[in-house]
Amino acid sequence: MRVASPEGVTLRPMTADDVDAVMALERALFPADAWTEGMLRDELAEVATRHYIVAVTDEGGPVGYAGLRFVPPEGDVQTMAVAASAWGRGIGGALLTGLLDQAARRGVTHMFLEVRSDNPRAQKLYGRFGFERIGVRHGYYNGADALVMRRVAEEGTHE
Repeated sequence: MRVASPEGVTLRPMTADDVDAVMALERALFPADAWTEGMLRDELAEVATRHYIVAVTDEGGPVGYAGLRFVPPEGDVQTMAVAASAWGRGIGGALLTGLLDQAARRGVTHMFLEVRSDNPRAQKLYGRFGFERIGVRHGYYNGADALVMRRVAEEGTHE
């Protein structure tokens, strides 16, 4: 599944200059489970096994972000979020496409993720991209279980 970036939005690699804006989104979207700034900076420093991207508007502000951990043949969606004000514009699909394309380039064939059991919007997005539920991690998040999902790339494709 290919998803183009929505009009007025560009995907690019996340840099240290994006951390403040990404952390503001993280705290707004995940108040009970927000990563710390140190966690995000540590992830960005792991360039041998991590790839982080941001979705920025023409005005320059990040409206979404996503992160990939890759240790081929496996990879994990570490995090993914879109500002509530930008929901419904296709930014989540564009971010996920960006991660999956990068994973394929890195030789990842089995992608995993955890998603809150009380987040049907994200579950639906992941399902559209071929992720299937394979398990549950009880109490993984504050106030919710995590659904563990997996996507296996078809032989000979990058999708």
